[in-house]
Amino acid sequence: MNFRPIIVITMGDPAGIGPEIILSGLSHKSLYRVCRPFVLGDIKWLEIVRKIVINPLPVRPISTPESGTYDGSCINVLNLSFLNPDTTTWGKITPETADATVRYIKSAVTMTLNGDAEAMVTCPINKKALQLAGIRHPGHTEWIAEMTNTPDFVMMMAGNRLRVALVTIHAPLRSVPDLISVETIAKTIRITAEGLVNRFGIIDPKVAVAGLNPHAGEKGRFGKEEEEIIGPAVFREARTGIRVEGPFPPDTVFYRAIEGAYDAVVCMYHDQGLIPFKLIHFTDGVNVTLGIPIIRTSVDHGTAYDIAGTGKGDPKSLMAAVRMASDHVKCLKCKKPI
Repeated sequence: MNFRPIIVITMGDPAGIGPEIILSGLSHKSLYRVCRPFVLGDIKWLEIVRKIVINPLPVRPISTPESGTYDGSCINVLNLSFLNPDTTTWGKITPETADATVRYIKSAVTMTLNGDAEAMVTCPINKKALQLAGIRHPGHTEWIAEMTNTPDFVMMMAGNRLRVALVTIHAPLRSVPDLISVETIAKTIRITAEGLVNRFGIIDPKVAVAGLNPHAGEKGRFGKEEEEIIGPAVFREARTGIRVEGPFPPDTVFYRAIEGAYDAVVCMYHDQGLIPFKLIHFTDGVNVTLGIPIIRTSVDHGTAYDIAGTGKGDPKSLMAAVRMASDHVKCLKCKKPI
């Protein structure tokens, strides 16, 4: 069973649903057949959360990943914070929870870069908590890219029926036309194609590119971005040997991808990709960061403050993220020369 990769999981925002989906998700013994997961979190808080989760495994403190027990009898936790239960409240950001959130992420990145873990999986965080802790980035993806010294990276949402990659991520809609360029789109196409090969094991993947405007601009009638920016980027990358096509009308390209014509769709902005993706993969979608030197996957949902502490958090996305991280490790290992 030593082929199972070691996966580090961050507890996310302690006041959100991260702790409960960890306890419920990691209590599924099937996960331990594919990987060796351990949690960076707060043992005392997790013990309190155990009271709201149905039949969770016991929590076991560990000092190093190697000291964990990965037979499905317990949830291994490396304690990184000491939250005060009297001041930690569901759905409420405090300096204490914000600092803990940041500590989990920083440590996971360091451990994965150092090889103490082979991949990292992140539970949801609140962007205001990052700001309170002094982190200027709007989310996990941009911050992890900075910590890994990665200037060129791509946020992909992945499921077994649809994958979407984003040219722009957390940007106001009115800013998108000014943020896209031939270079940024070409870079997204290239990193997406490489990720499909190296992380997902897809030989000779086919990538579609969505237009920005209705009907993909309809030859300039509804906008010129397709003719002046998106089309040239597609042509440029196609000349390098990547099987990429577009720009296609956004109202049809996702259907074609779901039907199997394409392995991923490159989208111009956040909601263009995430609306169709979450329509298909609302409970089991995975957020993947491509282009960085480590494997990082994440749940594709937020902290869900409205239901945090009720035990209603659905662990399916977390479980899918853990399995996908494990698959990506194995895919990369298969490509390394012996």
